[in-house]
Amino acid sequence: MSVQIEDSEVDIVIAALHPNLTPFLEAWRPFFSRFHIIVVKDPELDSELQIAPGFDLKIYTKSDIEAVAKSSSINFSGHSCRYFGYLVSRKKYVISIDQDSLPAKDPSGLVTDAVAQHITNLATPATPFFFNTLYDPFRPGADFVRGYPFSMRCGVPCVLSCGLWLNVADYDALTQSVKPNERNTRYVDAVMTVPVGAMMPTSGINIAFDRLALGPALLPGVHFTGEGKRRWETLEDIWSGLCAKVVSDHLGFGVKTGLPYVHREGDGTKPHGSLNKESEKVKLLDDALPFFQSVKISRNATSAIDCVAELSGMVREKLGAVSPVFGSAANAMDEWVNLWKSVGAQAE
Repeated sequence: MSVQIEDSEVDIVIAALHPNLTPFLEAWRPFFSRFHIIVVKDPELDSELQIAPGFDLKIYTKSDIEAVAKSSSINFSGHSCRYFGYLVSRKKYVISIDQDSLPAKDPSGLVTDAVAQHITNLATPATPFFFNTLYDPFRPGADFVRGYPFSMRCGVPCVLSCGLWLNVADYDALTQSVKPNERNTRYVDAVMTVPVGAMMPTSGINIAFDRLALGPALLPGVHFTGEGKRRWETLEDIWSGLCAKVVSDHLGFGVKTGLPYVHREGDGTKPHGSLNKESEKVKLLDDALPFFQSVKISRNATSAIDCVAELSGMVREKLGAVSPVFGSAANAMDEWVNLWKSVGAQAE
């Protein structure tokens, strides 16, 4: 069931939250130069972008977002600007890596190609319905273990690849406040499929997905007033990941996590000032999780966009009374569906 993914089928989407993209692009040049790149400038960023030459690259700015989104109330600022790149992409696959992340080295000191690993994860089947204790059976040197049902060994299409990070781990503000100097140095050479029905925190730092199969489910939904530009100040990718996992499970697809790694740089900022605000987010996430664990999408929903349209109504009904944040998320999901139908679906 493995598929062949051509370079021409891939977009790399970068959210530009800081003006100088040159060091980032130069570090990734050996791995990005074969692909088309979409750079979405944070609409709240006033400075001109500094872009290294020699890339097949398209830049989208505030004026582009306003022209496409028009009267939409979706907030595309901060990390959420990358979703605009997902919307306007015309490729089957999208890879997105944060601006503060560089190519990682494996334990032998070799620089790893995160792009190639993401493509491999998406090109080979996932196995969400029965866990293989030797992890991804489609990796070189691995296979299905004894007792794995032969009827399930073909697997299903992998539509989402969630990579990890070395150095600065993607912790929330509460965890970072008690472990300010902790760094992740463990490089685990493994890829695994997340079982059907299991929820997971999807970090937007280092991901790839099948845009045609899952694209509408990667969405900008949850946004907090006064939200900053640091990952630990947001939940947009966590909410998006929960939606994407529910949709993937419903449609019979698979999600992988593990390799590839990126090396994530920190800016030295301490999260102490936002702990009260973070506590509110933790409570809201705890309130939302049972919904995602139990929600059932109808059989009438046969595509990702159908699923999101149905899911938004259930979010409004089940979570709207819990917090206005969820009511706003449901509204954003409705608007995202409309935008995808008018703009995003042009590539399909």
